[in-house]
Amino acid sequence: MALTLGIVNMIPAITKAQTPSDAIMMEGKRICVAGLYGSDKWDRYWEGTLLRTNGNVTPFTRNTYGLMLAGGITTKLNILVSVPYVHTSSSGGYFKDAKGLQDFGAWLKAEVLKSHLGSGDFTTHAVVGFTTPMSNYLSDYAPFSLGLGAPEAQGRLILQYLLDMGIYARVTGAFLARGTTKIERDYYYADTGYYSDKVDVPNATDFTGTLGCWFFDRKLKVESTYENFNTVKGHDIRRQDAGFPSNKMEASSIGLHAQYFPAGGFGVLANYSQVFAGRNVGKSSGFLVGVTYQFGISKS
Repeated sequence: MALTLGIVNMIPAITKAQTPSDAIMMEGKRICVAGLYGSDKWDRYWEGTLLRTNGNVTPFTRNTYGLMLAGGITTKLNILVSVPYVHTSSSGGYFKDAKGLQDFGAWLKAEVLKSHLGSGDFTTHAVVGFTTPMSNYLSDYAPFSLGLGAPEAQGRLILQYLLDMGIYARVTGAFLARGTTKIERDYYYADTGYYSDKVDVPNATDFTGTLGCWFFDRKLKVESTYENFNTVKGHDIRRQDAGFPSNKMEASSIGLHAQYFPAGGFGVLANYSQVFAGRNVGKSSGFLVGVTYQFGISKS
């Protein structure tokens, strides 16, 4: 039973208000709120490097309902907050569903550099943030666990070049420093035996490359992405064993994303992604849809 990538690094998309991994900044004293729904599914997973099926847990589904807020402290400094509710289930096997609040997330994003080069703008952004469990969910219940059950500090660098005609390319790199999670037993085996109810969750890196374009006077944005996620250490799922929070996890995925802003501060978004290579994760495909509303908090 493999942990899905969704519980590791799923950051819900939000429209023109921004995400922690794009190059968009809110103006000062403006707020965007988003209601989001996402679902990812898989019927095969990698047990180490072996792609296999398991009738006890597949087909597996993870549904995520999210609220997200982005606000402009200033034009150059923004804050983002995320609250997800997760429901995991399987139509096969005998395991019980799990549902509840997952991990609260908060990020600060700063525009470090903006320069007009040639026929476009080059920008650099820095992001710091953290996530922490909001409920006492069981982290040692893969793949049905709502999350890894550990606090996480994040640092991210974003580089983007946006042509005046609206075409852009963006690369991001992030390091995720994880803490420990508590399990409901005082012994576990992970390459060797440990007499403890505390498990070190491996740190991770995340790299993304994006190509996109704005259309219709910046009312529609369409982009494609490639993402590579890796923990810096960890161990493989043992044959016929369940996944565990200290597993080595790798995932490469591609995605398509679209955002449209009709009028009046409202926006809609849609996203599709597919994991095509991995280690100790589900070979999942998923979608995300959402509605956003942006408004100012001062007359000026």
